Amino acid sequence: MIDVNQLRRGVTFTQDGEIYKVVEYEHRKPGRGKATIKVNVRNMRTGVNKPLTFTSGDRVEDTRLDKRAVSYLYDDGEFYVFMDSETYSQYFVSHGAFGNDNLFLMENMELELLFNDQEVLDYIFPKSVEMDVDYAEHAVAGDTANGATKEIVTNTGLKVRTPLFVNSGDRIKINTETGEYITRV
Repeated sequence: MIDVNQLRRGVTFTQDGEIYKVVEYEHRKPGRGKATIKVNVRNMRTGVNKPLTFTSGDRVEDTRLDKRAVSYLYDDGEFYVFMDSETYSQYFVSHGAFGNDNLFLMENMELELLFNDQEVLDYIFPKSVEMDVDYAEHAVAGDTANGATKEIVTNTGLKVRTPLFVNSGDRIKINTETGEYITRV
């Protein structure tokens, strides 16, 4: 059991038989009385976000997740297939588990899956990935006071705002946490 004051972004805990991951954390201390801890959590099994409010002194059950390094193999239409880098076991993860983050998945990509027993609950991408630009409109820098940007489409279908000098066929680096352009490779 852990005190709710120890909850921070990324911490996982169990409550009422469900496993939650803290997405946002806010600690409020009024002038009188106990502090309140407001967290926005994501249900690790269903992917549904919901707010929870605790008072200082409440306790929740701490949940530890096991990390395993895996490689993304392919999409079979219903599941994404991953292979454990050490045991060569294959794991099948439903499309719903990744949501829009599936646009970061590329064949042979190394990432980590988080398990509770044998159940895949979450994933950790590398901080950045390199992708090829499939489509970029031709743009010319004109009379702009600030850095002008344009929207490009990567080989996975991800849309990213980039500087005007990025063209089709270029390779770019993208931050997986924010989905923003970092640099041209």
